[in-house]
Amino acid sequence: MNVSPDARWDNALALIRKNVTEQIYTTWFKPIVFENFDEARKMILVQVPSPFVYEYLEENFVDLLGKVLHHCFGTGVGLLYRVVTDKEHNISQDIEGEPAAGIEKPKARTGANQGPTILDAARPQQIDSQLNPHLTFANYIEGDSNKLPRSVGMSIAEHPNTMQFNPMFIYGPSGCGKTHLINAIGAKTKQLYPQKRVLYISARLFQVQYTNAVLQNKLNDFIGFYQTIDMLIVDDIQEWVSAVKTQETFFHIFNHLFRNGKRIILASDRPPIDLKGMPDRLLTRFSCGLIAELEKPNTQLCVDILESKVRRDGLKIPGDVVQYIAETASGSVRDLQGVINSLMAYSIVYNCDIDIRLAERVIKRAVKVDDEPLTIDDILDKVCVHFNVTPTQVNSKSRKQNYVRARQVSMYLAQKYTKMPASRIGKLVGNRDHSTVLHSCAQVEKRLLVDKQFSADVSSIETSFKLKKQ
Repeated sequence: MNVSPDARWDNALALIRKNVTEQIYTTWFKPIVFENFDEARKMILVQVPSPFVYEYLEENFVDLLGKVLHHCFGTGVGLLYRVVTDKEHNISQDIEGEPAAGIEKPKARTGANQGPTILDAARPQQIDSQLNPHLTFANYIEGDSNKLPRSVGMSIAEHPNTMQFNPMFIYGPSGCGKTHLINAIGAKTKQLYPQKRVLYISARLFQVQYTNAVLQNKLNDFIGFYQTIDMLIVDDIQEWVSAVKTQETFFHIFNHLFRNGKRIILASDRPPIDLKGMPDRLLTRFSCGLIAELEKPNTQLCVDILESKVRRDGLKIPGDVVQYIAETASGSVRDLQGVINSLMAYSIVYNCDIDIRLAERVIKRAVKVDDEPLTIDDILDKVCVHFNVTPTQVNSKSRKQNYVRARQVSMYLAQKYTKMPASRIGKLVGNRDHSTVLHSCAQVEKRLLVDKQFSADVSSIETSFKLKKQ
């Protein structure tokens, strides 16, 4: 006598009930809804009410499920979860369960001569950590403004398996050294634990990857990849403030990594309480570890940073000039580096010594000391001057390399220094859509890591549009 799939599922639940407490059964197994059993594929489809239930079952009861389903449905069966991700709009996604005793997962088929991509989580392979090799603890100078975050960051890098201060949330104004510190933590961890899967990514690039994964119907692969990371470092998360779907996806990735003892390091220009537009459930997770503030460096730390750069680069800058720059500049590490670069450029071009008079001239033009916000036109003008193109050429449809470069840099700097959404920036720079802006910003960020000349160009532009308003 053939037993119906529904009856087999009922038998499976009865066996499970005998092997767990009543509270566990009621909490985790009773809400499961049996959908169907595909005998040809030997695949059982069940619906669970949330991603949290799916993850908890997979992490804690995969062996029990495997044995019970093997007993009730036969050998070689697989389990497919239909996970409800949006109850209001009745949106769900299907996720195949991990193989366990009694469940044999079929081998994945791959295209001929097609290697794994960064989003292929079937086999955790070595990945490019995307860390900047120049941003390490060795050149991250300690001072009063960064002593606590630096000490905790070093401790995390040396002992990444401990769960103290997880997640670490670092916030502070632009130019205070957030990106340097989080890169240094990742680099030190990778140095001490080469087998660890460490990944640094900007919030903007994460959003671009998420959008592409949705468009290519590879969202499960995207989530699966990030769930294999041992230390996930995300920079500038304030850029997710209005990205609801990105927030939801990161929420589930965060939960998975946190419950599995993986390290999460986040950086923002403001504390969690000021991230208006992010859901409370995400903000409470950001706040459950350590919230560390990075302040702008004081004069003494500015002097130490400048002297370190002078020694490291073999520059010849008198001590009184270093002191003057530290006292006069705005306290931004980027401003300090921009002033030094400008001094060297003037010295070489005009064949003159670096002295206080030259420093005064450079700082007067390079350091923005008032609070008047930059506009798109300000940024576009400086970019065009630097790359010797016109705004008309940048805003045109032309794909000439120098026009595209100026267009992408303009979008990147507009995202970085204005509060405009990507859609508005795209409208003002070439009448492009928001996806073009996100793609351009991602391209610039990637090139900054590998192209020294390009990085110097962008740094020079940033220095130039920080001119003091007359």
